[in-house]
Amino acid sequence: MLVPIFRALSILPLPILHALGSVLGWLVYLSSASYRRRMRDNLRQAGYGQHLSAAIAEAGKSIVELPFIWCAKPERVSRHASDEGWSLVQTELDAGRGIVFLTPHLGCFEIVAQEIALRTELMVMYRPPKKAALKPLIEGARARDNLLLAPANMSGVRMLAKTLKKGKPIGLLPDQVPQEGEGVWATFFGRQAYTMTLPAKLAQLGDATIIVTYAERLPGGRGYVIRFVPFEGTLDGSAAEQAQTINHAMERLIARCPTQYFWSYNRYKVPAGISAPAEGASA
Repeated sequence: MLVPIFRALSILPLPILHALGSVLGWLVYLSSASYRRRMRDNLRQAGYGQHLSAAIAEAGKSIVELPFIWCAKPERVSRHASDEGWSLVQTELDAGRGIVFLTPHLGCFEIVAQEIALRTELMVMYRPPKKAALKPLIEGARARDNLLLAPANMSGVRMLAKTLKKGKPIGLLPDQVPQEGEGVWATFFGRQAYTMTLPAKLAQLGDATIIVTYAERLPGGRGYVIRFVPFEGTLDGSAAEQAQTINHAMERLIARCPTQYFWSYNRYKVPAGISAPAEGASA
């Protein structure tokens, strides 16, 4: 049932979808106490509490734009996207060097992989959604020409490593909470967050370049600017130190447009089987 609904919504102009999204954002915020509490707490923790109203509207836009991003024809979606810093990517591609694209839940992160795949083959890690009804939508959107899916398991990790060793790029969402044994505790906006170690391991294994990227949502439904940013820092030291370096890079990226981060995400949850960090601990 969701597929025909999404396809019907994808026909609407992006400005209308974003206007509807702003309304939805407020409806969800006002109807869910737990949602309100998490969004407020996460914004305040990061020092962006003053952006609450804008963040509520942007969160709604991130949902209602999905029919357009997932179901509209790729060429139509691409007409609404421009890029900044692609030369950084092209230099690495020309050198035959693997690239690890790190894309946090910032702006329209769903469009980033699609736009990269219009220029070069890209493999991304994929974990099937918990709701089965979403599976055909998400898989249909992500498994497009030049966009390859690797399962979120050891088989998928091996696929990603082989891709990097061939000098080709991969994409990861570094701010997802990993499962037991796949992460370490590292600070994220001043609070301990269980953080995946996979990005650093893959980058080192494949002797690859890390590039951080996000798609900023322009006001008024005018589209998106996909920005490619050099990764600052080195991946020396322990796994915890490497994860901390990546978290700091994500913080700097989020600071560019803090209203568009996924603040309602339970970033600080303790995964099953993992002991909570010691109170007051820091990396």
